[in-house]
Amino acid sequence: MSDTLPPLDSIDSTTSITALRSQYPDGLLGVPGGGLRLSWQARSDDPAARQLGFQVRWSGEEDGGTDPIAGSDAIGVPAPGGALGSGEVRRYAVRIATANGWTEWGPVLEVEAALAPEDFTAAAIGGESPLAGRSPLLRTTFDLPAAPVRARLRATSLGVSELRLNGAKVSDEHLSPGWTAYQGRIVVATWDVTDLLSEGRNAIGGSLGDGWYRGRLGWMDRDRHYGDDLALIAQLDVELADGSTVRVTTGPDWRTAGGPVTASSIYDGTDIDLRLVESGWDTADFDDGSWQPVREIEVDRGLLEPRITGGVRTVAEFEMSQEQHDDRVQLDAGQNIAGWVRLVVEGTAGDTVTVRHAEVLEPDGTLHTRSLRGARASDVYILAEDGRTTLEPPFTFHGFRYADVTGARVVTATAVAISSADVPRGSFESSHAALNRLHENVAWSQRDNFVSVPTDCPQRDERLGWTGDAQAFAPTANTLFDVEAFWMSWLRDLELDQDETGSVAAVVPNIVHDGDFQDHGRGISIMGKAGWADAATMVPWATYLTVGSTEVLERQLGSMRRWVDSLTARATDGGLLPTVFQFGDWLDPDAPGDEPWAAKVSSDFVANAFYAHSARLLSRTESLVGDPDRAERYGSLASQVAAATWERWGEHAVTTQSGCAIALEFRIAPDAERERVGAALADLVRSEDGRISTGFLGTPLVLDALVDTGHVDEAYRMLLRREAPSWLYQVDMGATTIWERWDALRPDGSIHPGDMATDEGGQMLSFNHYAYGAVIDWVYRVVAGLAPVPEHPGYRVVRVAPRPSAAVDSVRASIETRLGRLAIDWRLDGDRFEARLTIPVGSTALLDLPTTPESTVTVNGAALDGLELGHGEHTITVTAPAVADPLTPSTPSDEEALSR
Repeated sequence: MSDTLPPLDSIDSTTSITALRSQYPDGLLGVPGGGLRLSWQARSDDPAARQLGFQVRWSGEEDGGTDPIAGSDAIGVPAPGGALGSGEVRRYAVRIATANGWTEWGPVLEVEAALAPEDFTAAAIGGESPLAGRSPLLRTTFDLPAAPVRARLRATSLGVSELRLNGAKVSDEHLSPGWTAYQGRIVVATWDVTDLLSEGRNAIGGSLGDGWYRGRLGWMDRDRHYGDDLALIAQLDVELADGSTVRVTTGPDWRTAGGPVTASSIYDGTDIDLRLVESGWDTADFDDGSWQPVREIEVDRGLLEPRITGGVRTVAEFEMSQEQHDDRVQLDAGQNIAGWVRLVVEGTAGDTVTVRHAEVLEPDGTLHTRSLRGARASDVYILAEDGRTTLEPPFTFHGFRYADVTGARVVTATAVAISSADVPRGSFESSHAALNRLHENVAWSQRDNFVSVPTDCPQRDERLGWTGDAQAFAPTANTLFDVEAFWMSWLRDLELDQDETGSVAAVVPNIVHDGDFQDHGRGISIMGKAGWADAATMVPWATYLTVGSTEVLERQLGSMRRWVDSLTARATDGGLLPTVFQFGDWLDPDAPGDEPWAAKVSSDFVANAFYAHSARLLSRTESLVGDPDRAERYGSLASQVAAATWERWGEHAVTTQSGCAIALEFRIAPDAERERVGAALADLVRSEDGRISTGFLGTPLVLDALVDTGHVDEAYRMLLRREAPSWLYQVDMGATTIWERWDALRPDGSIHPGDMATDEGGQMLSFNHYAYGAVIDWVYRVVAGLAPVPEHPGYRVVRVAPRPSAAVDSVRASIETRLGRLAIDWRLDGDRFEARLTIPVGSTALLDLPTTPESTVTVNGAALDGLELGHGEHTITVTAPAVADPLTPSTPSDEEALSR
């Protein structure tokens, strides 16, 4: 035992472990057996207590425990005991040492591993399943000679599936197994189904839909991107009270028939003929004598792997208001969502009920469907009987707030919202109602676009994992929701879709062909585009900073290297990238409506700045988890590219908001030039009265660039501007999510035409696009004042730096860090700034308070003594605080003006 640790028999009764978790979502079964990480939380009544060391013990196929280990870390600690065996259940517990002694052992974490490949023996089976046609049902029965005491169902499918046992759904998930780069991996889920079984005769069944595997995807109307056949692969393992076991697997003994779903599509919706329902088909008493034998489908079993993230689940339900029109009932959820409408209707057998969806209404009150492009976005039902019927579609989802229903009387209507982002992490409330609504809008756009993968939009014939949107939004995504495992899963697909040169696709999973994207009739490759492909480095880094575990960096290091090396291979003799088509600062508000890539800032400057930034991030990653020699080499590369980029385009960059922001935040501008560039940016903002003049790549950086160079007034002026283009304009126009275009709705209520000079369907207009919502991470870090320190990620050290404003005079915010709840509640009270700060055990607050030369600072009733605070509840008072004035920006001094 280390000399720095207390004796094992000394007990710290003031400190306790309150939570223990892995890197996977709580309760997820069937995770990979190797590479497990542990994180824990503690509470202590001793304000001086800090972790000096820890012990881990476990029980499973073998029991064990570590000797005391010196160290203060409690995030992403590799679990001892070796990899878990096939299907093994292992229970972990942790205790820590402080100067007062050892805590009691904390709560137990139970981890259940996936089956080894050789133990997952189920065959892939299917039935008659024409493309975009009737969905097959598959079933079998089996006997359990004794009462079940433990049962696990492990399953995946080619296409989306819904599994049932004895008449009940096996889980609350939708669209299983989700969308991955199916050519490289197909994920297997594990569910506890013990309570759905009984002694005697049982039945298991499943239905299949085209989903992302075989259905139509992309604006080019292609289908069968991954294969021609739908298939189910399922294995049920049951332990019985008498000690015996039963295994049921998909195989030739199963039977199949067509189901009531006559067509299903992610884009188009689902058609259901309820007259085709065979009641009780998923129960043991059903006679399937008329059903046909299944056929086995060939599948590469090497593609099967355990999933590491949870499924798509219902996250909210909204009762929809009804407005009767002559030919239809119009429904309003009050919130733009991704999901569907659950209806209770009253009608007559044979009636056709149609549900059409839209995000907004036309000025005449009808559904706006033009921006759906080729997506039908409708569900159609044929009723089987007179009276009331409940209607709900499987195998699809829609982006909508409004819906029209025809064909029957609507009794009730419920909007069902679905998402993979189902564990909130951040909360924010301020004195500014519109800012609060903006925060909610961003959170909803994340929910609506985190449906298995991080998509651009949830409504039109696209819904693709655009990598540029993902990298721009990743810091905010990690602040708002616990999505570490979600990102690690998606980044696995990003790596699988890298080409032989290391270039990264602009959409992941990638179903876009070279030439699908058109520039005035000229086919463009979507591989290796600046700001999009850089998701390979920026998303892992953003996740590491806010979560604090190096796992995502270790997983992605090879991918990051391949991406940066591909840029180096493309560079010219001068070390800079050649001119090629780039998406650039996409949707710059001043770009031509039909050329969203034609931003004010040079796309060559942007491309090389992102090249330098990715090289710098890779250098830092190598220092942490890779090769020190490579770290030095990539660091030198970053400096060289940055210097050459500034020399070539620096004077151009300072003429645009995005150019200034990128130059400052990516360290392209030399240190000696930072003050000048910051002043130029502030001038641009003041000259346009806070008007946003940035696109997808500049927007996440512009407010940071202002604050980092001392221009807080101008940052607030941009944040709180109400005229278009601005964040709060959308709020004032009634938005409940973030729009793709700043002015998607015009001030007069008309809808933006959304024209594009491409073959991408002619319209590019979404009312649910999270990219511009990237500002919310800044709101947490600067308005609320809670920011992770990069050198101590995961809020091990948190920079407490609120910047109050005359327009925002109180904030209450919190973040559920891996160490525990971090929170601040501050307000301006006359000439005083008052704050209550909550710091979890294991974290240190670094104070950067809004002071002026006239300020006095007290902490917990005493004069400030140092800039660091340990864990616990703290009260802070600042007299004569610095308060930003967004309406009256500071006037530059003569010296500043002359220097420009």
